[in-house]
Amino acid sequence: MDGCSLYEFEIGRAADMLIRDMFHAREGETVVITADTESDMRVVNATARAAFAVGAKPFVMLIAAPQGVGKAADPYLPVDSMVGALAGADVWIEFNNQWMLYSTPYERAMAANPRLRYMCLVGMNPDMMIRTIGRVDREKLGRFMLRVSRLTREARRVRMETPAGTAVEFDNSPEHPMTCDTGEAGRPGVFMLSGQIGWSPKLETVNGTIVFDGSLSPSPGLLKEPVRLTVERGRVTHVSGGREAATFSDWLESLNDSNMYRLAHVCYGFNPGARLTGNVLEDERVWGCTEWGMGYQSAVDVPPDGIPAVSHCDGICLNSSVWLDGARLLDCGRVVDPEARDIMSGATGG
Repeated sequence: MDGCSLYEFEIGRAADMLIRDMFHAREGETVVITADTESDMRVVNATARAAFAVGAKPFVMLIAAPQGVGKAADPYLPVDSMVGALAGADVWIEFNNQWMLYSTPYERAMAANPRLRYMCLVGMNPDMMIRTIGRVDREKLGRFMLRVSRLTREARRVRMETPAGTAVEFDNSPEHPMTCDTGEAGRPGVFMLSGQIGWSPKLETVNGTIVFDGSLSPSPGLLKEPVRLTVERGRVTHVSGGREAATFSDWLESLNDSNMYRLAHVCYGFNPGARLTGNVLEDERVWGCTEWGMGYQSAVDVPPDGIPAVSHCDGICLNSSVWLDGARLLDCGRVVDPEARDIMSGATGG
């Protein structure tokens, strides 16, 4: 089959679901789609067609791929021009491979445009779009995630372990918000691909060992060997492992920013279509994983000042076990809570 037409019908369906069911885009709205020269234009064009089909005004913004992510992308971006376009938009869908989330254009656009509905779909490709959007029953998945979110939010003390060696404990903070990404983006705000629950705990209470055995983004990517972090009071004090651990340590050091060693958030992964591919958007939604972010964090998520940092990175811990105030929620990636387990049954659509 011609590569250009591979999955063409399925991509169209997933793009329709994104525009109609998730963003609820309306006639006359401006839908800005950002992409870079590493993006898959089949996904970009299908989404633009779906926006046009509902009477919205698609605006595709293609840039050269930055040599960094977050604020590290700033030197490569037409900052003022991007902010000007986004300040007048209703919807912003980011398909960049080198993501602009947490960059200066992102911060300025979100501050300047209170009606903007943004979703981070970085590095999206047709196969991933079909599996994680087009074939997922978002109604069932949403009910499951709301149950897990409530249980976690009500817990004071959390413990996480993995077969690879993660053993970390922390306290939750009632002042810090919890995101529950069900794919609903019909109101102003920042949204992510469905299948992730994320929050910033009381960061100074995080102590123990975190072992990444899935992937590390943006560097080194898919992992062949574990990367072990020693964490004291919410800060990474030591990185150990093999060659990939050295690559990660060198990357952190190259940024010359001590805040890059601070933990920023923790997340659960719960998208039934997600696979470990090396794409952070998908990897952090692999069912039963936990994910830790380091570096930049917004003041909304960690009030009052957030974590100012030059960039951000995310690492995946597979097959996680989680205890909430001593009660087990996950056992090696499998859901233990009876109500949540019953809801999740059949969460993959056709």
